[in-house]
Amino acid sequence: MNSELEYMTGFGNEFETEALPGALPIGQFSPQKVKYDLYAEQFSTTAFTAPRADNRRTWMYRIRPSVVQGDYSVIDNGLIRTAPITEVPTPPTMLRWDPIAIPTTPTDFIDGLITMAANGSANGQTGIGIHVYVANKSMTDRYFYNADGEMLFVPQQGELMLKTECGNLTVKAGEIAVIPRGIKFQVELLTETARGYICENYGHAYVLAERGPVGANGYANDRDFQYPVAAFEDKEGEFELVAKFNGNMFRCDIGHSPLDVVAWTGNSAPYKYDLARFNVMNTVSFDHPDPSIFTVLTSPSGTEGVANIDFAIFPPRWMVAENTFRPPYYHRNIMSEFMGLIEGVYDAKEHGFVPGGMSLHNCMSPHGPEADVFEKASNAELEPQRYENTLAFMFESRYVISPTKYALEGKERQPNYTDCWRTIKKHYSGPQG
Repeated sequence: MNSELEYMTGFGNEFETEALPGALPIGQFSPQKVKYDLYAEQFSTTAFTAPRADNRRTWMYRIRPSVVQGDYSVIDNGLIRTAPITEVPTPPTMLRWDPIAIPTTPTDFIDGLITMAANGSANGQTGIGIHVYVANKSMTDRYFYNADGEMLFVPQQGELMLKTECGNLTVKAGEIAVIPRGIKFQVELLTETARGYICENYGHAYVLAERGPVGANGYANDRDFQYPVAAFEDKEGEFELVAKFNGNMFRCDIGHSPLDVVAWTGNSAPYKYDLARFNVMNTVSFDHPDPSIFTVLTSPSGTEGVANIDFAIFPPRWMVAENTFRPPYYHRNIMSEFMGLIEGVYDAKEHGFVPGGMSLHNCMSPHGPEADVFEKASNAELEPQRYENTLAFMFESRYVISPTKYALEGKERQPNYTDCWRTIKKHYSGPQG
């Protein structure tokens, strides 16, 4: 399916694309009349007065303006939650979960969203929401948009077609996609079932991580991010538009497809990225580097160098560190870490952390390799080693990540997770104190 779609490339570029010739005005954004009798509509995901380098907006040329829709009514939130999470106290305990099972009853993307944790405040535009999606059915007669934050898709199983106002893109395990705050879209399954993770970013839109002394190349390169070309639907009928707004779910009737944008130009649009293109940097001498070197995307906070959210990955790579304990070291961190596993085995957790599973190590909660991993890595012969068939990721945030009631009390929580450290042995050989 990927080969059937065309993409434009370059992270955050000022794109222009049209599905019909001449649909895009030249030299101005809002002419008195637009070709094909289209309506001009500006879509802004930053304030008008944001600095030019940070300003994100797109002009859309559509069959009907977005105001053509019914009144909204509240619908049940299901298992969707929004920060701040106050339904249960947040424990400092280290937590881990089994994968959430694919439903047996017909379930589309919206119905299959389950919130595992969140932090900050959606209304205050800080922090994140962390969700899992499980689905066995495409969205057919309904569409969705999220006014609370942009959505980072991290598929773990199956392939999706994301049909958006700006065009279509596909995303599967090993790839990610980001849909900006407010963009309307529909999720079509290209496989029988699908499961994955969502990071809902309430704060500053994602940007590429800085390279610092690494220089001009490496990590995630701008050229590898792909944006959809214009593709529109001109469909009339009885449809439903679902909105996530201020922490609640709403619906309204709409008599046409809202994906009716014939042309667009701007820099706020959905995009995708193949994680295999991430150029890993790692030590070629000694010591295990901090996980920040694996950051793909980051959402800055008001404090320089302290992220609202970092999205980091741990992909296949070489490990050659000399005289070094090679797995991640034991540590306590002011940042809070939520991890997921897309495929394979994560080097610090060889048992219990399985594809589709999750773990949470909050601010100042100690974590690190399980007992067996420590013993094996401490005594291993240190030859160059290729980490194959593995892909883990981390959502790391400056704010404490609060699990939902479902996450703390649901059947997927592993009640004995901390047992993986209880058998760590005392090896001390110094004088008795």
